[in-house]
Amino acid sequence: MGEAEVADETKPEGAKPEGAEARCPLGELGDFPFATEHPLEPPKEWAALRAEGCPIPEVRLRSTGAPVRVLTRYEDVHAMLSDPRFPRDASEAGPDGTGTGERHQRWRRLVGQALTAKRVAALRPRIVAIGHALVDAMEAGPKPADLWAGFAYPFPVRVVGALLGVPEADWDRFAHWSGALFSGDRYGERETHTAREELLAYLGEHVARTRSAPGGDLLSKLIEITDAADPRPPEAVLVQIARGLVHAGHETTSSVIGKLVPVLLDDRSRWQRLLDDRSLIRPAVEELLRFDVNRGPGLPRYLTEDAHLGGEVIPKGSTTVSVVASANRDERMFADADHLDLTRTPNRHLAFGAGAHSCIGQALARTELHVALEVLLDRLPDLALAVPSSELSRRAGVLTDSFEQVPVVW
Repeated sequence: MGEAEVADETKPEGAKPEGAEARCPLGELGDFPFATEHPLEPPKEWAALRAEGCPIPEVRLRSTGAPVRVLTRYEDVHAMLSDPRFPRDASEAGPDGTGTGERHQRWRRLVGQALTAKRVAALRPRIVAIGHALVDAMEAGPKPADLWAGFAYPFPVRVVGALLGVPEADWDRFAHWSGALFSGDRYGERETHTAREELLAYLGEHVARTRSAPGGDLLSKLIEITDAADPRPPEAVLVQIARGLVHAGHETTSSVIGKLVPVLLDDRSRWQRLLDDRSLIRPAVEELLRFDVNRGPGLPRYLTEDAHLGGEVIPKGSTTVSVVASANRDERMFADADHLDLTRTPNRHLAFGAGAHSCIGQALARTELHVALEVLLDRLPDLALAVPSSELSRRAGVLTDSFEQVPVVW
């Protein structure tokens, strides 16, 4: 394999040469993921690894002690995420050592045909209504309110329920099942297993109901597409796609909403700027996605052949972890990278991945984030954190990282 190629867009104009590299600080690094001194600030190790002489060190996973190669620089993370040869699932590596990820690509092709920009745009009024209903409930409840439990957590899973044509009466069941799956270490093994089985059973029944009485929802469109395919995929494929949408569409967006609002409220001038100029919501969402401090375990890739990255050879059989949040703070790519600029453009962050594995639901996620901010700004202009941001406590055991609670007043 030759040197990993990165698109020209990853080379910002005026980028400074890296210069002489200093000694690698491996002896000072702890287990991965690294800890932070403040819940809204990145671990100091990220900047050290981006700047020092070992951009892709081998460290130990805090959870298992297993060795992984950690990618923290934008160029390296972009190259790994964009390279289709290295699968996200070790089982996707074929017997000849080629990681094709064909099952994943089949899933993406089916969803891509159904989850169109037109469908997302048509769903927007429903998304707005979901946001207002959640704020209604928060206003009727006690103060301080928990923005995480009252808004950030239920909002995306209700949107996914609406997208799939699930009756509103069942949305809270979806939220429980999804939460049990993506926060597995907060539940017992039996409860997690039960949630998985109940979700799959429900989705199987829902697919059957939708097939008998199709509507305008995403699942109806997926059924139409798969029924016309030759060969026609097994019914279990539809169930697994629906399960994947519930899981992927809930965890990531909930976590981002639960973190972007505290970032805005931590410096009141940021929130006020959006109150004064709603046209900034779109670039602000992109900048908040770039600025996000996600201490989660990162995106793994399984090397099925030697890879040339960061000036060294990463051997076949290695597991790499791409720390997207660190890449999004890389000074080589983003001027004044540790400054939140609500007007930053262009903003080529990697929050939705890159290449063949980029998030297929990013149009929906962006719409949800835009609507979430619009509704909160409209309904709760005086929103404020009820505790100092330094007291926000991170949730353990979730892929995308979030807070236990986000106490707010207005």
